[in-house]
Amino acid sequence: MAADRRAKAATLDLRRRLLSSSCRLFFPENPVKIIRGQGQYLYDEQGREYLDCINNVAHVGHCHPTVVQAAHEQNLVLNTNSRYLHDNIVDYAQRLSETLPEKLSVFYFLNSGSEANDLALRLARQYTGHQDVVVLDHAYHGHLSSLIDISPYKFRNLDGQKEWVHVAPLPDTYRGPYREDHPDPAGAYASEVKHVISSAQKKGRKIAAFFAESLPSVSGQIIPPAGYFSQVAEHIRRAGGLFVADEIQVGFGRVGKHFWAFQLEGEDFVPDIVTMGKSIGNGHPVACLATTQAVSRAFEATGVEYFNTFGGNPVSCAVGLAVLDVLKTEQLQAHATNVGSFLMEHLSQQKAKHPIIGDVRGTGLFIGVDLIKDETLRTPATEEAEYLVSRLKENYILLSTDGPGRNILKFKPPMCFSLDNAQHVVAKLDDILTEA
Repeated sequence: MAADRRAKAATLDLRRRLLSSSCRLFFPENPVKIIRGQGQYLYDEQGREYLDCINNVAHVGHCHPTVVQAAHEQNLVLNTNSRYLHDNIVDYAQRLSETLPEKLSVFYFLNSGSEANDLALRLARQYTGHQDVVVLDHAYHGHLSSLIDISPYKFRNLDGQKEWVHVAPLPDTYRGPYREDHPDPAGAYASEVKHVISSAQKKGRKIAAFFAESLPSVSGQIIPPAGYFSQVAEHIRRAGGLFVADEIQVGFGRVGKHFWAFQLEGEDFVPDIVTMGKSIGNGHPVACLATTQAVSRAFEATGVEYFNTFGGNPVSCAVGLAVLDVLKTEQLQAHATNVGSFLMEHLSQQKAKHPIIGDVRGTGLFIGVDLIKDETLRTPATEEAEYLVSRLKENYILLSTDGPGRNILKFKPPMCFSLDNAQHVVAKLDDILTEA
């Protein structure tokens, strides 16, 4: 029997018997069985169409024909490891280099964002000769053991914080210690990083790197105050460390104004390492790390080769090239600006109407809606957020929550998400909140 024709209950029963319960589903009480995707839409086994507001992996749209064709055509010819000379890997590296500051000129290809961040940690330690890492509170950088250790979002529920990991406050101007009314939130939050570094150094620790998503996502769709990362980079580099920008969830034009989210900080700000994944392959497992010649040479000096069996294989690079082609030909970066601005404006109108909406923040198609129980304390409206997401699902709109209080509605849809889609979601959101 074809898997897509198996009854939903039978599939769920098989999953419960064969997969770990730690591998969780969206909407666990009543999961959706998805069998097909196209553009910004997903379809269940009954043929019902859902608007996907969650999926930043299918960056240019589910099953985009250009991307599917590129993978298929290359699969028909060759797929092997990157120890053989091949055009695709160098063509892809060259195309990526055209989107980045000139300083970031060396590329490593991998299969996942977790692999990219793990390699970034290795590179930073080799270059600096130091061990320790500074991260932001509530951060998540991947599922490998090395990355769980630098992800407060995970390690606080596991073995706790390692002595070589140092946690700085999240630069959240809505909930953090320095809020929208502070005269210099960027400087204040950056000073917290400086204090964390100083405290570590007093204990004899040496900093290898500062890791941060350019726009913290799991932390609650956070938009750091302008100038924050530039000041943090000064503090980190003065301590002998490198600045690692994790663009896995927010790169490739999602922020609209720029191709990379770190570019929101200004032209003069250049990280030492940039990691990318998820959207880079539109659902195909491909990832990349970009760094400087100096960092790469220090890694090469070990005499130990870097080899990744499928990293940079011809099919993955063909897919990556196709994603870049679609972003350009369909002008999806400009589209993210236009649709994102429209969505932000209409969500802000809902904020004025519904007191449960405490904050609307974002840029491009990276938007967070912070739900609160009360305006003074800004207590996270966790149960209400869960209810709202459930009701939206009943209306065939898929949305998720995140943040420490699980009260942030996360908008990170495929980049083809339209003005009509945005208007539809806001109208349904309004209806549900008005009923409630």
